[in-house]
Amino acid sequence: MIVPVLEINPDYLQMLMLKVRGVMGKEQGEDEPPGSDAVDDESAEILEELPGDLSREEVVEEIQGLSPREQAELVALMWLGRGDAEPEEWNDLIDQAADRAEVPTENYLLDHPHVADHWAEGLEKLGLGGRVDEVEEV
Repeated sequence: MIVPVLEINPDYLQMLMLKVRGVMGKEQGEDEPPGSDAVDDESAEILEELPGDLSREEVVEEIQGLSPREQAELVALMWLGRGDAEPEEWNDLIDQAADRAEVPTENYLLDHPHVADHWAEGLEKLGLGGRVDEVEEV
């Protein structure tokens, strides 16, 4: 049995997953849809990514600040979580993620709307799940 080694701190990954879920939960601002009204518009505005909203930029900076190995782990964890590989292939998956980095990691990851869910599933498959989804609201 392979014991997975993560260089990325599990507490940091927990925080990153929360930030990514927050970013992915927002909609890109669009023109007013036909038939919209002021009441609906006010509630929808909460979910829109508004000019000056730094949440996506913050996530980008967080990912950019990680070591190349940690960035590869994030990609490998996403692949594992969405079923592209098996836990036994973990070390090879990290190597593949590092070798295939053709676009900036943060762009690649944030182009996948369910990346945080895939990370959580990947952690479960590695036997490291549980603590990331057990978040206490402060």
